[in-house]
Amino acid sequence: MATDQAKLPKLSILPGAEPNLASASYCIRNESHTLGNAVRWMLMKNPSVEFCGYSVPHPSEPVIHIRIQMYDQKSSLDALLTALDDLDTLFETINDKYNSSLQSDSFERWEEQS
Repeated sequence: MATDQAKLPKLSILPGAEPNLASASYCIRNESHTLGNAVRWMLMKNPSVEFCGYSVPHPSEPVIHIRIQMYDQKSSLDALLTALDDLDTLFETINDKYNSSLQSDSFERWEEQS
């Protein structure tokens, strides 16, 4: 069964999408609420997104479904890919700031009190 899962694409479009993808649901494999909520948050920052929601169809499967509906017949796939790129940039920035803070030794230390 693990071999079958490895052959499946990471991202796929679920049945029922509009031909121009202005409204579509996507399946992202090997992910959970962690990515689902972050992608939903990033998509909702896009003013062209009318609606975005995600779900985890079953808790024992590492799969999320993301539903995106766009204004003005724009492509939900373009919005999704942009949101994923923006999240990647955000995480790189956080990582850089974190590492910079560690290297400069300029972070707050909390002393344990007995």
